[in-house]
Amino acid sequence: MTTTTDTHCPYCSLQCGMRVATSGGVGTTIAERPAFPVNRGALCGKGQSAAALLDGPGRLTTPLVRDRGSLRAAGWDEALDRAARGLSAIRSAHGADAVGVFGGGGLTNEKAYQLGKFARVALGTANIDYNGRFCMSSAAAASRNAFGLDRGLPFPLEDIPHTDCLILVGGNPADTMPPALRYFRELRENGGLLIVVDPRRTRTAELADIHLQPLPGSDLALALGLLHLLIADGMVDQDFVDTRTTGFDRARAAAMAHWPERVERLTGIPVNRLRSVAHHFGRAGTGMVLTARGPEQQSKGTATVGAWIDVCLASGKAGRPYSGYGCLTGQGNGQGGREHGQKADQLPGYRSIEDPAAREHVARVWGVDPETLPRSGRSAYELLDSLGGPAPGGVRGLLLMGSNPVVSAPNAGHVTDRLRSLDLLVVSDLVLSETAQLADVVLPSAQWAEETGTMTNLEGRVILRRRALDPPDGVRTDLTLLRQLAERLGVTRGFDDDPETVFAELRRASSGGQADYAGISYERIRAGDGVFWPCPAEDHPGTPRLFLDTFATPDGRARFTGPGHRPAAEEPDDAYPLHLTTGRVLSQYQSGAQTRRVGALNAAAPGPFVELHPLLAGRLAVREGDLLAVTSRRGRAVAPARITDGIRPDTVFMPFHWPGAGRANTLTNPALDPTSRMPEFKICAVRVEAAGAAGRVEPDAERHG
Repeated sequence: MTTTTDTHCPYCSLQCGMRVATSGGVGTTIAERPAFPVNRGALCGKGQSAAALLDGPGRLTTPLVRDRGSLRAAGWDEALDRAARGLSAIRSAHGADAVGVFGGGGLTNEKAYQLGKFARVALGTANIDYNGRFCMSSAAAASRNAFGLDRGLPFPLEDIPHTDCLILVGGNPADTMPPALRYFRELRENGGLLIVVDPRRTRTAELADIHLQPLPGSDLALALGLLHLLIADGMVDQDFVDTRTTGFDRARAAAMAHWPERVERLTGIPVNRLRSVAHHFGRAGTGMVLTARGPEQQSKGTATVGAWIDVCLASGKAGRPYSGYGCLTGQGNGQGGREHGQKADQLPGYRSIEDPAAREHVARVWGVDPETLPRSGRSAYELLDSLGGPAPGGVRGLLLMGSNPVVSAPNAGHVTDRLRSLDLLVVSDLVLSETAQLADVVLPSAQWAEETGTMTNLEGRVILRRRALDPPDGVRTDLTLLRQLAERLGVTRGFDDDPETVFAELRRASSGGQADYAGISYERIRAGDGVFWPCPAEDHPGTPRLFLDTFATPDGRARFTGPGHRPAAEEPDDAYPLHLTTGRVLSQYQSGAQTRRVGALNAAAPGPFVELHPLLAGRLAVREGDLLAVTSRRGRAVAPARITDGIRPDTVFMPFHWPGAGRANTLTNPALDPTSRMPEFKICAVRVEAAGAAGRVEPDAERHG
């Protein structure tokens, strides 16, 4: 007998609809779900192979505890008791903030919410953050600055084909979210213009009408130069600026300091191409700017995104149909994960933890005294940097759920050392990731098709992942883990492990906040294709399109920010003469903890590489497949050469999905954006040289533009 369940993909922020079929004799298979509007049945290779995650190699099915230096199998009571005793002992000896929690952007809304509550109520610590800080935090901060509210896209994906001109900055959806590419193709088929800004000629850039290849780290200067041309050439929508915005004089002053010839020197983009892009966008009837990690993962990411938003505002392309700024959120629940309490400064509903009214509201829902709630804690990298207590007030015990910072964190060698220095590391994961291998206690958790929970995709659409099969014997859900840990810490109420019950509490906690889910229920989601937040009441239809009447600022007007250009935190010099930029490839995902265990995906992209221009390869006297050593001020990585004229001669690229000698994040710079606390993943200075006698490696099967 075969049972089918309509659910969603375990990977990116599209949250593509899919159908999971289970059969006692055949196993689990994935089928298309054409009726779901986001992907209309299309699935990428990762989605098509998602069933392999459920019984693939390396699946954890029993808790592990460290004994005499090695991990061994243990029963649940032993593992949970050890974790709870260790956390309690550290709190008693060093205070509540000596324990920390690190979450993930792939956790369901219910788990993200409960994890934040666990940190503040069961542990009493301020130190909770999550790996989503490394993804969308700069775009989130810029959106809140400009619009008063952060939602990845203020419009549904279906609006993209109907805009006249779209600028995509630092994103490669052809590799990172392939089913979304149809929207960009349809835009061009409808007569719209697609402009892609990327230092590499990616598969997405090959689709574009215009491709700009700026110097890494110069996206801010590029936006300011375009704004200068909009102003100088008479393309400002003055009526929109006067009636729906504030702060234009500040933005104009910043833009006027970035005349075209200066911007050409900063970006490498010729003046005539700058003018062409400005005129196409400025004169279009409707237009959108979408950013991704390229401009966001910078030490000036908030300012950079703010400058691109200024381009939209000056040209009147925001708060109107088929126009606006949006962020292509990366992780599966990167949107929902940053709304309900996983961030160091946040309470559910996108409330500030420093706001007395927010503290009062959430404390009432949780049944605690608001005075007992901690204040803001450390951001993600600052939390990881504090591990082991090298500085006063450092974190000595850590509960980590749904993340693999040994591979994914910047300056990863240093972060690995800090994880090793902890008095206690407790990891919940479905596989023995590189981070779990360092743990004192490992708790095996259920995964996407084995549990029910909501996700919020990049559109702000709240959808329901449905449980399609039981987890393996010996595996428990993260909600159950949190309940059982809380009980052992003396908190016997308030941590239910039924996801629908947890979501009902989340609705109450978010009610009245910016990310208001009060009117969203499992029943409503099941009855349709998800519900867009904000949705403050059960009779409210949800909000697919934001800002059409007013912005979410106190006066209802969008705010120009007017930042000035500044260089990257680390520029090339004689010792490190090249730029390194990092990113993803088609057949892997994030730290690779899941995808590296799927045979078909691993065969397509089996290992790291260094992408470089033929001119640079010639200067280094290297051939395709030769091993290269890439060195930054933080460490050294070795991987085979991938030679292509699709990258700038002054830049090399490495994907970040692998551990070991080819770990790209050994090299990356943890310099932080002052507002978002985003590390500068996208730019650092490196030198590249032949790795010597190590020899050659045959090129990988999968090539990337």
